[in-house]
This record gives sequence, C-alpha cells and structure tokens, in this order.
Amino acid sequence: MGGILSFPKIFISCVIVLFLGIGIAGVVKKKSKEGEVVSVQELVVQEEQTQEKNSELLQVTNVCEEKKKTKDRIRLFFSRGMDKLPIVETITYTSRVSWLKGRPAWIADYASHFETSRHFIARSLNGRPDYLSQRVAPGDKFNVFRLDKNINFYLLVDLKACSMDFYYLDYDNDERVFIKSYPIGVGRLDDYSPSGSLTPIGKYSLGGKVAIYKPGVEHYFQNQKTHMIEVFGTRWLPFERELENCSDSAKGYGIHGVPCNYEPETEVLSEMENILGTYTSDGCIRLKKDDIEELFSIVITKPTIVEIVKNKSEAVLPMAKENNLE
Repeated sequence: MGGILSFPKIFISCVIVLFLGIGIAGVVKKKSKEGEVVSVQELVVQEEQTQEKNSELLQVTNVCEEKKKTKDRIRLFFSRGMDKLPIVETITYTSRVSWLKGRPAWIADYASHFETSRHFIARSLNGRPDYLSQRVAPGDKFNVFRLDKNINFYLLVDLKACSMDFYYLDYDNDERVFIKSYPIGVGRLDDYSPSGSLTPIGKYSLGGKVAIYKPGVEHYFQNQKTHMIEVFGTRWLPFERELENCSDSAKGYGIHGVPCNYEPETEVLSEMENILGTYTSDGCIRLKKDDIEELFSIVITKPTIVEIVKNKSEAVLPMAKENNLE
C-alpha cells in the first residue's frame, strides 16, 4: 500500500534521524566547550586585572607610608611665615613687656613666660639650627608656643624598625599631628627581656633633669671620670616615671645623642652615626647630634610621653583623629 512505509525505509529513516541527532549534539557540545573556554579565559583576565589593581593599591599605600616617614614638618615650628604650625605664634621683641616690671625683658624672660625653651627661640630667631646664639634687638621676630593651646608631645619608638615617630597632641581638638620620623639606635638584643632588647617597652614620661654636654666637660659615669659626649653625645633627655605597661623602671633610661669623639687640637667633633639602626646601647635611645638637639629644643618645656613597642603596629595611637596638615 502506497501510504505505508516498508521496514527498510523506516530503519533507514531512523538511522538518518539518529545521526542527525548525534551531529547536532556534537555541535551543541562543541559550542558549550568553546563557551567554557572563553569563560575561563575571562576569569583569568579578570584575576590578572584584580591582581594589578591590588598591586597598584599596595604601591599607593606604600608610597603614602613612605611619604609619611619622609615628611619633615620640623621647620613649621620655627617658620615666621604663614605656614607655621597652629600651636606657635610669631612675636616681635621689645624690652618692655606687660608681664615684667622693673627691668628689661631678655630672651630668658620670653622663654619663661611663653613656656618655650631658649634653644627653640634661638633657632627661630637665627633662621637656622643654631640653638646657642641669642643676640636680639628691638624689632626682631621669633616664634614661641601659644599659651592658649593645650598640647603635649608624643614619641612612638618602634624597636623592630629602629625608628621614632614624633607627634604633638592637641587636646582641645582631640587630634594628633605627625611631625617627623627619626632613625635611632636602641638596646642590645636580649632573649630574656620582654622587649627582646635591653630597651624596655611601655609608656614613660620624660623628666625635667635634662642635660647639655659640651666638649671637654667631664663627669663620673659608672664610677669613672668620663667626657660625657663620648657616652651621651650633646644632649640628655631622661625618663622620669613609668606610666603604663612598663617592663622596667624609668630610672637610668633616656634619649640622648650618639657617642662623639672630640679632637681638641682641631676642635672637630665627630659622631658615631653608624650605630643608628643597630641594637648596641645599654637600653637608652640614641639619635644623631642634629636630631637630638632639634628634639631637645622643642620638647623640654612641654609634657612628653615616650611609648616603646616591639612593632608600632601594636600601638594604639592617642587622640581620636590625625591631622595631616595637608
């Protein structure tokens, strides 16, 4: 009958349909695989782009950290221009002042009244790191600390990095301001010390029994008469008392210059700067001559806290916010 397919024809038709189905499935599978390959390639590209972005972000972060480490705002203490720090003011010298009666006012009187060291005034007056020359005439200008500002100084010592970050703390605005990071030398390594070094950890206050050492000046140190600059450099800032989490008492510890050698014949003073970044002291913190004289001139008339940590990532910085003065 013409309307009915024979078995061979049906069999051949089924075979054709089967092969067509296999071919279509193969094409679909191939396309699917190609899609998977493209998807993996896209993931690889995305991953590479993410890594690049993370790398760029890390570089930016490192640059910011390096900028912070290298930033030096010390000159803003002494600048008599508009760029000076908000905690200082520029005044004009006159020998007649309202707060002193009966005699002319000298640099020492200004220093006492404004709670600013004579060394600080001298550097501002001289326009350079000269902390001793204090010749002044009516009309001369120099900086002093503002009496209406409630400030302290804060030094964060990082034993691992052998660095010391210098901040001032503004209690009226609840903020800290980064000033400078100093390279330092610290105490010898000691496995039995909580800090891993002869330098203790914890918060200490600096004391008022500061000292200035000049070439030729001798005192007794460890029961021997010694040229003090050969041990302490030109300045000494002692710890006064323990404040918080201290691993040792404050007695005997301090911040001072690196040892110096003085040649009387040539009047040359040479310092051992090579010990900065090393663990060689008996526990004190050492700075190079220019740095200790600079720091000394600023902090000796204000309360100053020294916090010593193994790594500064461990420290919780004081004040709620940081003012970068940008």
